[in-house]
Amino acid sequence: METIYDFVVETNKGVTYKLDAYKGDVMLIVNTASECGFTSQFEGLQSLYEKYKDQGFVILGFPCNQFGGQEPGSGEEAAQNCKLNYGVTFPMHQKIDVKGEQQLPLFRYLTAAQHGFFNEKIKWNFTKFLVDR
Repeated sequence: METIYDFVVETNKGVTYKLDAYKGDVMLIVNTASECGFTSQFEGLQSLYEKYKDQGFVILGFPCNQFGGQEPGSGEEAAQNCKLNYGVTFPMHQKIDVKGEQQLPLFRYLTAAQHGFFNEKIKWNFTKFLVDR
């Protein structure tokens, strides 16, 4: 049976790794968009990350342009924008699709694991998935 730790993701710098790197940590996985009306959430997310990162908590940001075209640049451009404008230091990743034919397998797994809560689709930017230890 596949677990969340089996998935491979790619950082905004193009480095791939398995999520088992965070085994034993609490993960908050978020689809982001740096031009969305909800970007103020970056500040709250960063605050959470700063407060709990030394206690085994990590936030993983995944830029997505599927909702209103609010992430037009690359994953690296999104990460730079988030760092400059919101002080984001938590790990950011390559821009991905969170729904549809090109959906990142990780997000297919996360939405299916919600047993229909999202109707197996993410509705908008800044949808969050909390993964326990």
